[in-house]
Amino acid sequence: MAKAQNDVKIEVGQVARLTICRQARRNALSAGVIEGLIDGLKMLGDNTEVRAIVLTGEGERAFCAGGDLGDQLPEEGMLGMHRVRGQFAELILSMRRSPKPLIARVNGHALGGGFGLVLACDLAVAADHASFGTPEVKVGLFPMMISALIQRSISQKHAMELMLTGDRIDAARALEVGVVNQVVAAAELDDAVGALAERVAAHSPAVVGLGRQAYYATEDMSLEQALRMLHSQLTINTLAEDAAEGISAFLEKRDPQWKGQ
Repeated sequence: MAKAQNDVKIEVGQVARLTICRQARRNALSAGVIEGLIDGLKMLGDNTEVRAIVLTGEGERAFCAGGDLGDQLPEEGMLGMHRVRGQFAELILSMRRSPKPLIARVNGHALGGGFGLVLACDLAVAADHASFGTPEVKVGLFPMMISALIQRSISQKHAMELMLTGDRIDAARALEVGVVNQVVAAAELDDAVGALAERVAAHSPAVVGLGRQAYYATEDMSLEQALRMLHSQLTINTLAEDAAEGISAFLEKRDPQWKGQ
């Protein structure tokens, strides 16, 4: 099932898909796109059929070119623009809080806020013609908000080079510095994303969701704080019905039948 909402197409299935549909604007982030992505993540997160979510852009040129510099000023003026920028933060937090794994299908340029979307996903597969970067400094801006993601994903020297120069890196370099998991020819992108998504979707959705959220919840904790929290999360994990099913299936040499509980 596919549903269009605020320049975002939502396709529901075991591997669901969110597509930014603003090809003429290189899939730039408007207020409507941000709202549509937040709503789509909520809808798919609540759907028990969904095991993984693929995020991509329409066409072959751009995944997402970042914020739309040509977007009209909201009726509320500059305070309204401040509110819209705050919605981008809510989008990133919605991605982090999603109970379903997120996979970026990088079909072209991922720049500025679009680069941030790639980094906010759990996994990323890029076409070999894709490029990545934070060009904001070239127009007198700094990638303030996505720097929170950059510093959590890339080493300091690589991060500062991107942000201070505004230069782009190609897909091969993005793979080297850990921005993406795979780089494939454009013609192979859907097959590669599909294969990766199916591998993720094959596991217990309950356990994957629990583990994913524990991982992000502890990333800024001290070692002791993280271990204390993960200790309790492990106990919760062992009480799940899918944990018992997984162990039984292993001992009985059969495929597990996940209940998502």
